[in-house]
Amino acid sequence: MEVEETGIVILIYYALQIYMLMILARALITWVPNLDPQHPIVRFLFQATEPVLKPIRDLMPAGMMIDFSPLIVIVIIQVIVIVLF
Repeated sequence: MEVEETGIVILIYYALQIYMLMILARALITWVPNLDPQHPIVRFLFQATEPVLKPIRDLMPAGMMIDFSPLIVIVIIQVIVIVLF
């Protein structure tokens, strides 16, 4: 039974790490000029991360020049990893 729980824990850990890397990639591609927003990879990153980033962005004060939502989500993922593992 412990082997199955360990496998699930490892799977959750890696899923969180991959999602964190996807958020980081999304933040980095916003800095690339002339990047085609219709490129499949760009669309995938935006579609996969927007459901998590948008609620955080909505809580942020209006008029901010920098979008801190990726940083906040990455910190939340790291806290979850520390608490659970």
